[in-house]
Amino acid sequence: MLKRRKFVLLPVMIGMIVLQLSGTISFHVEANAKGNEGELNSQMNSLLNTIPELKGSLAGISIRDQNSGQVLFEQMAETRLAPASNLKLLTAAAALSVLGPDYRFQTEIYTDGKLEDGVLSGNVYLKGKGDTTLLASDLDKIAEHLHAKGINQINGSIIGDASWYDDVPYSVDLAWSDESTYYGAPVSALTMSPDKEYDAGTIMMKVKPGAKAGSRAIVSVLPSSLKLEMNNKTTTAAQGAKEDIEAEREHGGESISLKGNIPIGAEETKVWVAVESPPDMVLDVFTQALAKQNITWTGQVKEGKTPDLSTPIIVHKSMPLSELLIPFMKLSNNTIGETLLKEMGRVEKGEGSFDEGIAVLRDQLTQFGLDKNKILLRDGSGISPIDLITANDLSTLLFNVQKQAWFPIYEKALPVSGNKDRMIGGTLRNRLFSENTKGAVKAKTGTLSAVSSLSGYVRSKSGKTYIFSILLNHLMDEKQGKVIEDQIVELLASQ
Repeated sequence: MLKRRKFVLLPVMIGMIVLQLSGTISFHVEANAKGNEGELNSQMNSLLNTIPELKGSLAGISIRDQNSGQVLFEQMAETRLAPASNLKLLTAAAALSVLGPDYRFQTEIYTDGKLEDGVLSGNVYLKGKGDTTLLASDLDKIAEHLHAKGINQINGSIIGDASWYDDVPYSVDLAWSDESTYYGAPVSALTMSPDKEYDAGTIMMKVKPGAKAGSRAIVSVLPSSLKLEMNNKTTTAAQGAKEDIEAEREHGGESISLKGNIPIGAEETKVWVAVESPPDMVLDVFTQALAKQNITWTGQVKEGKTPDLSTPIIVHKSMPLSELLIPFMKLSNNTIGETLLKEMGRVEKGEGSFDEGIAVLRDQLTQFGLDKNKILLRDGSGISPIDLITANDLSTLLFNVQKQAWFPIYEKALPVSGNKDRMIGGTLRNRLFSENTKGAVKAKTGTLSAVSSLSGYVRSKSGKTYIFSILLNHLMDEKQGKVIEDQIVELLASQ
């Protein structure tokens, strides 16, 4: 199931010059070729002047030589445009620089009580520190460890602590209508994911057709949460019918409606929906894990803060950042991006907030050769249509990060063209699979309503590697932007 990030583009670029292009009439294209790349310049101009879908749009394009960084072609490359998920290129680079490739997120268990004869007299605190990779199986293991330490009964409460970050769950420009979507899930220090794609703060529903037409579909939920109210309004349709399963969560609540049709004989499909409160979900799943170990408690299950003098019992660590970047970049995972932003704020500024994370991200831009005063940042994922950056900025970033010791990790995290493996090809697995481009492109995709972007590296058939950044804004159909990007990259690959 292809995941897409799609949002409403706001009219934030009033006053920009609109590039008028037509498939039948020749228009002048502002472009600049340097060095001995006249043929490439001519071919690129010819291509761009014959794409009717670009009429009335904004197309920022920057192409560089990978080795020298020399600009070979540019068009509107100094105009700030919405990058969509191409902004993740900045977040990943800053996170590697600030946190380091070996950085791990933690989930910690504390108590303020004493253990005697199997009874822990005091509270148990489950403190989250931004681990988006925490799974139900990890909470099961934590419960097993508690049991192995001799804890059979807790004379106290089970308290979830999300205070490592602030209590602002959404970036400033997230539309309320996106709050129940997996790509708009709330950011919390105490969160968990349903599977190893790590869409933290969501549940995943696996849907299979029922026994006969007209029956309800068979639905299983991961993680299994007792607090969610699930309304199964699905229908098993006749074989050959169209599948259109979708889920909705009531605004501000935990009531989820699953509706639509799935035909007899169809394979299992998956649907994700964000929960209202990730800490509540983690506590729910954790108490289920305790119950499996026959560990009981006498107090409440609630949110709170771990006292300073509490005793640590267990520390669970995530995979290192070098591995976490794979789902972040390959699958364009927004929640990981916003969590990395808050974590950088917490580590560098002592506050896990969007504002402090953005401040750290801006500070990092200088070492990548960028002017932070000419880039507008609103989040760490690119979900905001008000994030603004130029194509030349992105191509400069992609050139300069090659000098970093962690660059092989960064490059490995980029989607690879035409590779069907989801954790290799990522969002490029079904694109650019011609003889020239299959496996030759490593690049970050981006999509908002009316916006499409692609920035990365392409190896041409002659062995030359180009750095490119393509930012397309004000499109009538962002899907067409993918076709245009592929045409440009195919041209580069043919050189």
